[in-house]
Amino acid sequence: MAEDKAETQAFTPGPGYRQFKGRDEFPSNILHGTLACAIWIGSMHFNVSLLLFSFLFLPFSKFLLVVGVLLIFVVLPIDHNSKFGLRLARYICQHMSSYFPATLHVEDINDFHPGRAYVLGYAPHSVLPIGVVTLAERTGFMPLPKLKCLTSSPVFYTPFLRHIWTWLGASPATRKNFCSLLEAGYTCIVVPGGVQETFLMRHDSEVAFLKSRRGFVRIAIEKGCPLVPVFAFGQSYAFKWWKPRSKFLLQLSRAIKFVPMLFWGSFGCTAH
Repeated sequence: MAEDKAETQAFTPGPGYRQFKGRDEFPSNILHGTLACAIWIGSMHFNVSLLLFSFLFLPFSKFLLVVGVLLIFVVLPIDHNSKFGLRLARYICQHMSSYFPATLHVEDINDFHPGRAYVLGYAPHSVLPIGVVTLAERTGFMPLPKLKCLTSSPVFYTPFLRHIWTWLGASPATRKNFCSLLEAGYTCIVVPGGVQETFLMRHDSEVAFLKSRRGFVRIAIEKGCPLVPVFAFGQSYAFKWWKPRSKFLLQLSRAIKFVPMLFWGSFGCTAH
């Protein structure tokens, strides 16, 4: 009884504790939720489907035209302050928070000051770090007006996806960019496990790969930014997935900065 009482006391929320439930904060429905998820990740499926269809069913000259159009979107400048883009990002964040549903627990929200930059170390990566949506600037749960999520560089070379994720607050996960953002006062969400963590993930369990990931901690110390640990429980259940396990796949994943794998959910692409 004494042990049970001590354990209960250890988890008693303090005065600064806050809980944000996406479904309560942003009333939504299956249509809006599915559309938000489709916009968020659907461009991956759209690009692959378009290329396969063009290659298999169109004349080669038309296929090259499709490739050329997609390449234009790879280099097309992004308006970071686009009203349409920011409205779209807010729509995605709010309806995704409700759809999954996602709940954010903040141990002491009073410890966060709007004028200071923080490093949020997020784990696990899983198929996709869906829980990051609760921390996003466009969701509005956190009292931090300047937020960026460091993301693998291939995202910024993917047509359509690069625009959508930039509006959502994604930024290239390079050391130079990380340091520049912190110096500019941006709070940065870092998913240190990255490719290795995705490669090691298992069904029905949460796998975090942090033992050798100390670079983001060193940068946070150098820049004088508080380091905040974030863990997403239940994220591994968001998608069904399959991937082969081999050393070659790991080496390939490290080279291309993402893990080639199949994942699916409701309607073939959104989470279930």
